[in-house]
Order: sequence, then structure tokens, then C-alpha cells
Amino acid sequence: QVQFVESGGGLVQPGGSLRLSCAASGIIFSNYVMGWYRQAPGKQREFVARINSGGVRIEYADSVKGRFTISRDNVKNTVYLQMNNLKPEDTATYYCRARRFWVGPTTDDYWGLGTQVTVSS
Repeated sequence: QVQFVESGGGLVQPGGSLRLSCAASGIIFSNYVMGWYRQAPGKQREFVARINSGGVRIEYADSVKGRFTISRDNVKNTVYLQMNNLKPEDTATYYCRARRFWVGPTTDDYWGLGTQVTVSS
């Protein structure tokens, strides 16, 4: 059974930093593209960042470029999202995703339960 343990969310002031972690089990972690998505109240879930299995191909949403950094540790089966210079519009529930392929259809696609990030003074 695929499981994710997401952690690191919380309340932070504008300009502050948080580091999210997502530890995966039940999959061969090093075979999967790992990503972070977010969903704010009343809005659709949106892409934030993703990293390929080897950690050499990375993509970010324009809204987080230069502020967020995604990384992974294939020994610890964990993906991270370092978030700096946080803004109120970053407030959302952040979800971890494991997908077998970078592009193309697949049913080998799993989501975590999410961790809340709130940016407010």
C-alpha cells in the first residue's frame, strides 16, 4: 500500500521560510517523478514543482520560481520543498505526488493527504 507522510507545514509570517517533507513507502521511490501541488480554499489544485527520479530534471510554477526549491533523497525515500520568502498567496494545503512518468497517461499515480501552510502576519 502506498503511503506518504507529509510534514513541515504551519503558520509563518510573510517573508519567512518553511521546509516541507514527504516520506513515501509502498513504492520503489527512485522510480518515480515526485511533485508538490497546492490547493487554496475555493481554488483548483495547482502545480508547484516536480523533480524526476534521478533528481536532474526539475520544473517550477512561475509563481514560485526563485523562492522554492524541490529536492529528493532516494535513500530516505523523501522529497522536500524548501519555501523561502513566503507570501500570503502561498497559503494553501500542499500535496505530495508520486507519478511513474514525467509525461503521458498512467494509473501509477499517487497523492498524499496534504499539509497546511498558512502565511499571515
